[in-house]
Amino acid sequence: MTTSDIGSTIDQYIIESEPYYQPLGNEIGFFEAAFAERLPMMLKGPTGCGKTRFIEYMAYRLKKPLITVSCHEDMTASDLVGRYLLDGDGTIWHDGPLTLAVRHGAICYLDEIVEARQDTTVVIHSLTDDRRVLPLEKRNELVTAHPDFEMVISYNPGYQSVLKDLKESTKQRFSALDFQYPDTSLEADIVAHESGVDIEVAVKLVNIAGRSRNLKGFGLDEGASTRTLIYAGKLVKRGLSLQDACQIALVLPITDDPQLRDSLSTAISACI
Repeated sequence: MTTSDIGSTIDQYIIESEPYYQPLGNEIGFFEAAFAERLPMMLKGPTGCGKTRFIEYMAYRLKKPLITVSCHEDMTASDLVGRYLLDGDGTIWHDGPLTLAVRHGAICYLDEIVEARQDTTVVIHSLTDDRRVLPLEKRNELVTAHPDFEMVISYNPGYQSVLKDLKESTKQRFSALDFQYPDTSLEADIVAHESGVDIEVAVKLVNIAGRSRNLKGFGLDEGASTRTLIYAGKLVKRGLSLQDACQIALVLPITDDPQLRDSLSTAISACI
């Protein structure tokens, strides 16, 4: 791979347009302080509350490439660091997303890291202490992190269990920011902006979400996220009734339990 090829590869991870993000508190300043010291960061919070949008906004604000990896239980260390592949020229090493970020000073964002196998996440340990190195055992190479490299992970504490949780040895390598759903007025502004519906409709959607979130722990693992409200708003913008949009975007995706669906449908009717 030539220098120009590498440059074009990393350039595709630059965020050109400013993502829409409304601060919940002091998280922007806190992240900037952590980034200045290159402290690894953990973003903690429920699904769909804005963690990914926040890191996209920060990458844009800091003018750094952002390489995002959606973690899953079948992900291997090779998926992160790279592997040898056959092509027309023979066996060629291809850097994985983590190695690409380490070499070229990008922000590497491991989304929902708890979904990855624990033996896979161990590969990041040497990058999250004062060594800041990545061993590539298959190449017998030790890659020293670029000065601009930053490691960020997201983590949903609501899904933790004995079998699916981060090791303490991993958690304590990170500083953390805690995210929750925005307050009612701010969440309504976000839903209105992102979906294009009137603020009155957005407020109704947020009120519906509030009732669904009250069911967490009473049959629901998670209530309606801000993301699902935006989806519902987009359906309303396309001409669906609020009741139908909520059924499609909110009720049916988050539960298969008939009683819970009836409870949610009742809550929706009460808010419309």
